[in-house]
This record gives sequence, structure tokens and C-alpha cells, in this order.
Amino acid sequence: MPEGHTIHRLAERHRELFAGRAVRVSSPQGRFAAGARRIDGRVLESTEAHGKHLLHHYAGGDTLHIHLGLYGKFTEGDGPPPREWGEIRLRMVNDEHWLDLRGPAACELLDPGEVAALHARLGPDPLVPDSDGDSAYRIIRKSGRTLMGLLMDQSVVAGAGLIYVTEALFRAGLPPTMTGKSLSHAQWQEIWADLRMLMRTGVAVGRIDTVHSAHMPEAMGRPPRVDRHGGEVYVYRRTGQPCLVCDTPVRTAVLNARNAYWCPVCQQAA
Repeated sequence: MPEGHTIHRLAERHRELFAGRAVRVSSPQGRFAAGARRIDGRVLESTEAHGKHLLHHYAGGDTLHIHLGLYGKFTEGDGPPPREWGEIRLRMVNDEHWLDLRGPAACELLDPGEVAALHARLGPDPLVPDSDGDSAYRIIRKSGRTLMGLLMDQSVVAGAGLIYVTEALFRAGLPPTMTGKSLSHAQWQEIWADLRMLMRTGVAVGRIDTVHSAHMPEAMGRPPRVDRHGGEVYVYRRTGQPCLVCDTPVRTAVLNARNAYWCPVCQQAA
């Protein structure tokens, strides 16, 4: 599932391609046919992302809400759209560009009240400049759940997925099994600031890089990481490999129904 930086990149891209102009909207697959007819020909006023949720705001008050889930994917191009193929849930077209969406977990229209309710059920997004990180800490400090589980809970922090959470905890020197109520406010401020920095970098470069310059391949004389997610990381999906800082083999275990990765030496709770 794409992490929050990808959704913010999509919001920026769709704003660039379509905002401020009328858009022709259809649903070749048919599953979004009624919604497509409702917004077809309207002006796309703005786009935004909140965590892993993408929102297209149309003139007249309707908002297109998209959640890619595990399988959702956009394709785009310039000029006339190509011949339809596959299960296209949503097609957007103007005189210069086209955009197709396949396989999303959600593709629906929301009214203003439903948009407000969506925002209300999501935690603060590190990529939104005025997000209140302390609102997340007020939940975390009262919880006996693991830090990994809390940080991946989209109602606590919106947008950070397994990679960002795993890597932020390594960089903070905290184990994923540590409980929320054991986390100090100073530790939380460090994690929040780091998530904001890492995810902003992800928006800028289009991939997740979490290692400091001293631990990059060229600095350490090691081969670059080869993984479908791309980017250089400390512990994510590096089970059994030496920690880039202390050489201890990286451990993994199932935690909160997800694979957790950590260094048992670098990540020891105080």
C-alpha cells in the first residue's frame, strides 16, 4: 500500500494536470458510473491529501475520495486517452491530459459533511504544515499498545506506513515493542520532526530514503540496496543483514499482524 508521501505527490500532480478547468469524467468499468456522471464536465477546483486518502474537490461541493489500498494504481499521459483496456474505475480527461485509475479500495463521492467526518477520523498528517503532532501524543501517552501499532494506526498518525514507522523508530533508537505510555514528550517530538523531514523528502524525490549520508552505499563502500520499494533504509526488510551502524544482525518478528524489523543493539528502550 502506498505511504503518505506518494498520495501527496499524486495530489500535486493531479492539481497540475487538471485543476482550474472543466474535466470530462467517466467510469469505463461502470462501478463508478453514477458518481462520474455527477461530476462530469465540472471544474476541478483543488486537490489535497490527508494521510493515505486523496481528495479532488469539484465546483458544486462534491469531493471525489480515492483510497488506493493494496492494488490501486494511476496511469496518465498527454493528448487523447488510449483505447480502454482492463478494469478502469475512473477516467479523467481534458484537452491536454488523461488519467486512469484501476483497482482502488475506494472511489466515491463525498459531500462536505462526509469530507469533514473523514478528516475527523484521521490523525494529524506529518506532511500537512499546520498538523498538530501533540494531538497524536495525547493518545499515545495513554496507551499500552506498541509504538509500532500506534504509529501505523491512521487515526493516530495519518500517512506513515510500515517503512516510515520502522525507520523512524530505528533513527530514534526505540524498539517497536515499546509501549506508548513509556514514550516521553521529548522522544515523541523527535519522532514527529523526523517523520515530517523524511516524508517531505519522499515527496520531493519520489522514494523513501532514511539513512544518513555516512551510511549511504558510496560512503560505506557497500552495494546499493536492491528492493522493489527502492531507497536506502536501516532495518526495513533487512532481516539477518548487519545493522549499518553496529553490524548486529537485524531482527524481525510479527507484531500487530505485520512484520517488524529492528536492531536489538541500536534500539533498546531507556
